[in-house]
Amino acid sequence: MKSKRIVAIGVAVAFLSALSILAHATEDRFTVKALNGVAFSEFRGYETWQDVAVSQTDEGIKAILANPVMIDAFREGIPGNGKPFPEGSMIVKIEWSKKQNAESPYSVTVPGNLKSVSFIEMDSKRFPDTSGWGYAQFLYDPATDAFKPYGKDSSFGKTVCYECHTIVKAKDYIFTGYAPR
Repeated sequence: MKSKRIVAIGVAVAFLSALSILAHATEDRFTVKALNGVAFSEFRGYETWQDVAVSQTDEGIKAILANPVMIDAFREGIPGNGKPFPEGSMIVKIEWSKKQNAESPYSVTVPGNLKSVSFIEMDSKRFPDTSGWGYAQFLYDPATDAFKPYGKDSSFGKTVCYECHTIVKAKDYIFTGYAPR
């Protein structure tokens, strides 16, 4: 039990350190816009949003954060209570490669290089074809310290993101649930 707490503390410290580094990336990112109109600038301040959960894939570690509107909705039981997320709900997923923390006396996986930042926002007027959700992913290029939008045209939000998210339609199209505290 004690070792699980130590691992959790180590992951939390690494997570906060990685967010701090990301917060200091160039301000030019706020001029980037996805081809469907979702702008990086709409999510200004996301670095300080509360965490929803973390996830790990074979390729990376992800932090999922939400704005206060969405955090309040999660706390009210959405989507488990059958209600949809309200207009203005926003969620961000920050993905890093994985690496081992060489300084830790035990095995700890921490964020490595920044890979991408993805955004989802609820705006039913702007995104009626995707059940009100607007999607954007911005890939990070460490050589230029810049982000570029993912996708070849404006349909990616519908044909890539939304099609995948329909798997969790019963959860109002959001994969990650609010982790217990």
